[in-house]
Amino acid sequence: MYCFSIWIKIQGADSTLVTASLMANNNSKYDCVGTVLAKSGCWSFLKGGFILDAPSSVSILYFQGTTDNSINVEIASASLQPFTEQQWRTNQQYIINTERKRALTIHVSDSHGDRLQGASITIEQISKDFPFGSAIASTILGNLPYQNWFVERFNAAVFENELKWYATEPEQGKLNYTIADQMLEFVLANQIVARGHNIFWEDPKYNPAWVRNLTGPALNSAVHSRIQSLMSKYKEEFIHWDVSNEMLHFDFYEERLGPGATLHFYRTAHEADPLASLFLNEFNVVETCTDVNTTVDTYIAKIRELERGGASMNGIGLESHFSKPNLPLMRAILDKLATLKLPIWLTEVDISNKFDKETQAIYLEQVLREGFSHPAVDGIMLWTALHPNGCYQMCLTDHNLQSLPAGDTVDKLLKEWETGEENGRTDDHGSYSFFGFLGEYKIRVQYGNRTANSTLSLSQSDETKHFNIQL
Repeated sequence: MYCFSIWIKIQGADSTLVTASLMANNNSKYDCVGTVLAKSGCWSFLKGGFILDAPSSVSILYFQGTTDNSINVEIASASLQPFTEQQWRTNQQYIINTERKRALTIHVSDSHGDRLQGASITIEQISKDFPFGSAIASTILGNLPYQNWFVERFNAAVFENELKWYATEPEQGKLNYTIADQMLEFVLANQIVARGHNIFWEDPKYNPAWVRNLTGPALNSAVHSRIQSLMSKYKEEFIHWDVSNEMLHFDFYEERLGPGATLHFYRTAHEADPLASLFLNEFNVVETCTDVNTTVDTYIAKIRELERGGASMNGIGLESHFSKPNLPLMRAILDKLATLKLPIWLTEVDISNKFDKETQAIYLEQVLREGFSHPAVDGIMLWTALHPNGCYQMCLTDHNLQSLPAGDTVDKLLKEWETGEENGRTDDHGSYSFFGFLGEYKIRVQYGNRTANSTLSLSQSDETKHFNIQL
């Protein structure tokens, strides 16, 4: 596994996309292992990575502009670092231990303040701080076994299609939020946070037919009504809203309403629900670098453009529909996106169904570990809503809720990423220490015939949290 970085300077064009590709003498060829949108007159930073699956005595990295052959590419300060799989996993675990966990020391004393040695302590994590969830569909309504299965595992949800415009207003003026209301009732009843997906989808085919026929003032009026209707009805109910979905690939609204349309969407949505985090949601940003529409620099440039225009940009949505993952490239892209200092969510994680179920599970574990171990990633959502005919690309269970290989992987990681029940006794200083995953805890302390129960929140910090219990 290789990570590399290099500074790029171009001459012969104002700007160009410089793509790094790799040719190995074992007949392996990687069309894209990193990109940078380079501009004339300054140095641009390219960060990427690749995995060599077989030995190669010679491998060549190429850096090439996309416009024409008259461009000169100058490079400086190249760095290439190899890692074994074990080294990569060790690094992931180190970040998990420092970013997702915290040291806690519990001090037990009597009413006089004297420390009590040998007090029995039981610590149980009752909720997790890190949001890990999945898409759900209307199929979960009235299906108690599916609901129980979901609630046992996840603390976050997103509605697969039920909030999209074509679902809530298939005919102009005939709004129907019945299904979405019932799904929201389910998640709120189970203390599950929900993402709002989505307000607008830039792909024309996923807009209601009547919207596709509108232009000018009529379309402008319709989109304004859409935002007001959706955001006023669900104000403060959803933690996020994907305001513009896939706008780097499609431009349905800006083509018809002008280049300021998206900026207007964000401003209006923020005014309607100031506490909701507003996201830009895209595919092929972190999954690959072969898509010229969604290079990491293109995504960053769009975020900065919207921010300069006054949009309230609160989050980076990466759909994460992976084929075979390139983890060093994934990490390089996450690192670069992290420079925006915005929360990053993997919003629709799955693995292509062109692979068998066992391979899907292997690749899914790689993606989830990389996401959970990156300090800039604030949440992970799977795109695994269950339907009678299966799932979009990858299911966690069959129709009888029996785990498939991907489901086994998720269950394994969920168990690995929770503290579980801790039992012990206070030392000669009347203290008991451990490292726990961030979240809420229930504590029971017993000394002789005296018992105390308490709860505490373990939030992120480099410092040890100290908690006192008096018997």
